[in-house]
Amino acid sequence: MKRQKTGKSLALTARDLAIFKLLERYRYLRSTFIHDFVGGQSETRFKERLGDLYHEGGYLTRPEQQWETARSRYLPAVYENSDRARDVLAAQGRLADPCPHMPYGTSGAGRQFAHSLMICETLASIELAVKAKADLRFVSWPEILAKAPEGARRSPNPLRLPGSSCSLGTATELARNGDTVPDAMFGLGYGGEGRRSYRFFALEVDRGTMPIMRSARGQTSYLEKMSAYHGVAARGVHRSHLGIPNLLVLTVTTSEARKQNMLSALARTIEDSAMFLFKEVGAAAHRNGATLGAVLQLPWDCAGRSHVDILEPGD
Repeated sequence: MKRQKTGKSLALTARDLAIFKLLERYRYLRSTFIHDFVGGQSETRFKERLGDLYHEGGYLTRPEQQWETARSRYLPAVYENSDRARDVLAAQGRLADPCPHMPYGTSGAGRQFAHSLMICETLASIELAVKAKADLRFVSWPEILAKAPEGARRSPNPLRLPGSSCSLGTATELARNGDTVPDAMFGLGYGGEGRRSYRFFALEVDRGTMPIMRSARGQTSYLEKMSAYHGVAARGVHRSHLGIPNLLVLTVTTSEARKQNMLSALARTIEDSAMFLFKEVGAAAHRNGATLGAVLQLPWDCAGRSHVDILEPGD
């Protein structure tokens, strides 16, 4: 939990640099996730190397917020780049813009860190599931933004999907102005080159802290945000702002009962709710820090149609 140097010499390797680049994209990942992306055959040796990068080199940090939960010491450690790792990437011209869903300096203790970690682990699990399929391609947020119209590329918050107002502010203020800020965005490419089709997704991670609906409109709630997404799609904001041809909204939540309540609320409120897909990962999300690939590869629930497999091309 605290750095303890032993004087061991440490020379950076190509795989170390791959670890730094991965954490620059995701910010927070457990050792198990990092190994699945860039590790070798021995997971034990790999974890020892992560320990060396933390204890001896000071290249990685272990966010203190992870130790606040009861089972934290029995789960794989969560890692993040230190300023020293970012300096190494910058010196080699490999320091990209930080992930917009987790910019440095914004994630605090408690709920906010847990929410941020769940975003990273969900998105990483989807990317790992895609990597296992030869006819699929994961389209990261930087790739989406690189091809977006100039207005989005120059925006201080390009993830913000404009609503009726273009003002900036807190998440609550943005919701009241009709703007929508996803937890993350990505795309999937289906089929081989020359015959590839694409679908794009806004990701919402729900830990049960936001009310599903409120009696008064304009108050922050899950249903209010989904209504804003529905407006985004109806006005074609995803096309005009980001240049993507379609948009589905994925909600990952932590209990089956809450998922069913969300589905029911959407079905009663939004007539055409086929763009909203749901997955409950509560049991898997806390099991030994493992990736969620097996769960996320199962069809997603939908209020407006039958189950949808996001790893298969759509209609």
